[in-house]
Amino acid sequence: MGYDTAAKTDPESVVPEEWGGMWFLKEELETTDLGVSVLELEPEGKGKEHDETHTGQEEVYFVVAGTVDIELPDSDETVTLEADDAIRLDSEETRQIRNRGDERAKLVLVGAPL
Repeated sequence: MGYDTAAKTDPESVVPEEWGGMWFLKEELETTDLGVSVLELEPEGKGKEHDETHTGQEEVYFVVAGTVDIELPDSDETVTLEADDAIRLDSEETRQIRNRGDERAKLVLVGAPL
């Protein structure tokens, strides 16, 4: 088959429900070089601070709903993104996503190469 489909809820969330949820779709979509995830954060929710130095993977975050801050401690910056905004991050850049807004935020996260 030349395509695969997946729903956000096909895999189990890897983030506790009280924070929102995070669903990795790589296995469901059978990708080999591309990671795709959906992240939802409740107000005051946050993602894990990390970098991708060990994988060499760059990431793109696209905000579907809400407003989030992308904290970049290595450069001592915070980038605020609203719905329809995106950011690309080098693998070496340490990052953490925070929802400081009043509504649930939803993002699509894409990373490559795996």
